[in-house]
Amino acid sequence: MSSGVTYPRGFRASGVAAGLKPSGALDLAMLMGDAGTTAAGLFTTNTVVAAPVVLSRTHLASGTARGVLVNSGQANAATGARGEDDALAVLSATAAVLGVGVGELLACSTGVIGEPIHMEPLLAGVPGLVGALDADGGRRFAEAIMTTDSVTKEATADVGPIRVGGAAKGVGMLAPSLATMLAFVTTDARAASADLDALAHERLAPAFEAVTVDGCRSTNDAVLLFASGAAGGPALAPGDDGWAAFASAVGEVGDALASQLIHDGEGVTHVLLIDVAGAADVEDARRAARAVAESPLVKTAAFGENPNPGRIVQALGASGVAFDPADVDVWIGDARVVAHGVIPPAYFRLGELQEAAAAAMRGSEVSLRVSIGHGPGSARVLGGDLSYDYVKINGEYTT
Repeated sequence: MSSGVTYPRGFRASGVAAGLKPSGALDLAMLMGDAGTTAAGLFTTNTVVAAPVVLSRTHLASGTARGVLVNSGQANAATGARGEDDALAVLSATAAVLGVGVGELLACSTGVIGEPIHMEPLLAGVPGLVGALDADGGRRFAEAIMTTDSVTKEATADVGPIRVGGAAKGVGMLAPSLATMLAFVTTDARAASADLDALAHERLAPAFEAVTVDGCRSTNDAVLLFASGAAGGPALAPGDDGWAAFASAVGEVGDALASQLIHDGEGVTHVLLIDVAGAADVEDARRAARAVAESPLVKTAAFGENPNPGRIVQALGASGVAFDPADVDVWIGDARVVAHGVIPPAYFRLGELQEAAAAAMRGSEVSLRVSIGHGPGSARVLGGDLSYDYVKINGEYTT
């Protein structure tokens, strides 16, 4: 059954075990759109950027990209000229098997930074990967891109005859500075690459920028958007009838994937839903929310189910966002634990207010609502707690 990236018509996908991971799990994936597919991409803003990101940026600029090859196990980052040569050699070999131009393919890698791609098994796996391409291959694609993920992440949406689908991976080294992981969104709508690029920035960027596990911006992050045109009909463009609904469907898939990422975050036992309002603008609201989400003190308090409004106030004040402390209000769940910049004295006496806040912290999702003034800016950031398991996973995993 078609799912994820192959839910829209005009796409085939596959995933195989090429031997790039010691576990023997699926580790090589491919997504291909029909001839005429258009594409756009968003990439990490880390200064240290992986070779496949550099290559994919170049191929997207040509306007001919219609597919992507993804390997997990080695990130091909901090690998110098060798990494660049390897990335191009992999795409060249794959293009030859497919019978397409190398510029029609993009590359993504995920895994250990600094370790060169295991070229021999990867190249040996390409013919089988291409041969396995199938309209029902979305699930195997989603499995093959995983590293420390515990579950696959897929989403779909419909808007009239148009379908949108997607898959993503990433549960650690996630920070909002676009992008935050590897994510692939597909649609059978027809749209020009330039319009897809605008759509990616307007709808997918906000979705994935709202996710932070540990504040660590990866070297390999990419969000790719493909449109096959297989649904038929004229091309959609901003301002056309139907564009707004189509854009909302793309945003819906992005939001769903982002939510799945944070819920599977490394060691996460409580997801933090941090809503900030009253800021001067959206960016200030997002910065304030990120500061709370990425505060080690807030994250550990969430793990311990310990409502500690002082830590939230501290993080807001250290965010660099300008506001009057007397305008700050904070709610943990429905419990107002900061009022006009003051933690009520009643909070420190065991009673209804503290118990209500503590009860809210015990949920798998913890709502933290913050108002920092009277401005129009608001934003939501999704974060996670900091658990023993996160330390264990990253203490043992070479990134």
